[in-house]
Amino acid sequence: MTHDRIHAREPTHHVDRWTRGTIESVGERDGHCVVTVHPAGEDSTDTVELVVTFAVRDLFLDRLDLDDDESPVGETVWYREHGGG
Repeated sequence: MTHDRIHAREPTHHVDRWTRGTIESVGERDGHCVVTVHPAGEDSTDTVELVVTFAVRDLFLDRLDLDDDESPVGETVWYREHGGG
């Protein structure tokens, strides 16, 4: 399976390949993490589902610098879709 990419910090490499978005939800499906993101600048209710490994989930959540009891919903991330669905 090809997984999507997600960063908690603005990328400094190939910046034109990344899209900024806001986390709507973080869940699990078929043994993978699914992060639902609303693309920045979009007025619609359209969202993007990113499929990543749990290791990637743990990494980007750690980098969001949230307290243990804080939700990542509403946080800004940068992502690239690679067809993980």
